[in-house]
Amino acid sequence: MNETDSRQDNGKRALPACFGTLEKVFPMGPKGLRETPDECFYHCPVKTRCLKQAMATKNGVTVEEEVIERSDKAGAITFFERWSRKKQAHRRRLKLNK
Repeated sequence: MNETDSRQDNGKRALPACFGTLEKVFPMGPKGLRETPDECFYHCPVKTRCLKQAMATKNGVTVEEEVIERSDKAGAITFFERWSRKKQAHRRRLKLNK
């Protein structure tokens, strides 16, 4: 998180080079679930915006689909909720492809 690049945070300070990179800020953990690294969670002042930016990418749609599948397997969502959320994710993916 200490590395910075030329991207600016509204002209105030440089953002970390890892800003918005999903695999760095929300990688898959050893148990098969995504986890925020301690460097981000405890030390990054822009962690919320960074994670939102990362989830707004095509890879973020994939993470959303992973959550839907886990919820379905666990019985935590109904058929219609699963269908609706998958449809929303699909539409988001199509919008990002444009």
